[in-house]
Amino acid sequence: SGQKVCYGDFKRSCYKLAYFQDLSRRVGFQEAHQACEIDGGALLSLESEAEQQLIENMLQNLTKSGSGISDGDFWIGLWRSGDGLATSTACPDLYQWADGSNSPFRNWYTDEPSCGSEACVVMYHQPTANPGLGGPYLYQWNDDRCNMKH
Repeated sequence: SGQKVCYGDFKRSCYKLAYFQDLSRRVGFQEAHQACEIDGGALLSLESEAEQQLIENMLQNLTKSGSGISDGDFWIGLWRSGDGLATSTACPDLYQWADGSNSPFRNWYTDEPSCGSEACVVMYHQPTANPGLGGPYLYQWNDDRCNMKH
């Protein structure tokens, strides 16, 4: 399930948001990746600040819809390949888009990516969390363990 939104002015004209308030329905990165492919799409690759803003607006509209949406980060298609732990200096350059696109655009939260065992990326959506050093945990990116459920 999910909400499909289409636009005519972006390279990828349709986006589908899937948000599950029921924690038992949330999935890990690989499961989300496979679900997108089965649906004929791919996890989101963000290519510009304009596209980032578009997604933020879509999430704000979803929140305003009265659906009772609460804290819950969203998987995006950015991940780090390679074995085990990466050094902090090389780590940011090791992230790639799951769909093979090569956009250098990044929107990391302050002090992210933290690397280590966290190799898959979420877009923060924690409207009830107290702000951290980088401000509210809304829409910036964070690397997380790939088996976390989002």
